[in-house]
Amino acid sequence: MKEVFVGDTRYIVCKNERQARRDEADRNTIVESLKEKIKKAPSSLISNKGYRGFLKVTKESVSLDAERIEADVKFDGIWVLTTNTKLNAREVALKYKELWMVVHTFRDMKSAVDTRPIFHKLDETIRGHVFCSFLALVLKKELDDRLASQGLQLEWADIKQDLKALQEVILEENGSKLAIRTECQNTCGKVFKAIGVAVPPTIRAVQP
Repeated sequence: MKEVFVGDTRYIVCKNERQARRDEADRNTIVESLKEKIKKAPSSLISNKGYRGFLKVTKESVSLDAERIEADVKFDGIWVLTTNTKLNAREVALKYKELWMVVHTFRDMKSAVDTRPIFHKLDETIRGHVFCSFLALVLKKELDDRLASQGLQLEWADIKQDLKALQEVILEENGSKLAIRTECQNTCGKVFKAIGVAVPPTIRAVQP
């Protein structure tokens, strides 16, 4: 991050390397899609605002605009803050990140935690619903902190998907039972290690 003054206005210019890689991948996907669409139906692209920024449109043709694409690269992962506080650049960026985390938490209550409008009739059930939602967020935050302490930055969607895929199947034959665990995929092992829990064995006997 760096501090820039334009007149009396103070700006904090920040760059997120992870977001920069994501922006690059998104742009590459759009460009490859445009190449195919230009070959098949170039006229259909003109009304699409998302595509139009990378196109050079004339009366005779539609083509990729190399200069615009190159210019877009300069903004990968870039975000700009303006402030009238006396905080240094690092503190401004961190405070903004904390604000973003609050907004993200409210979004999690509706998506990740799956809290949706429920029409309760009793105060007790309302309190219980809010408590369970808040507890889920506390546990998610604790997991995020433990992963961070291990130097890991994992996407929440990936964690949920991989943990959901980890299941145990009970097989019974001749009076004996065996529990067989599915494969521990991708982020699972890292999550179990971060919270200090051993991954269940692949096969174990189930006692009566």
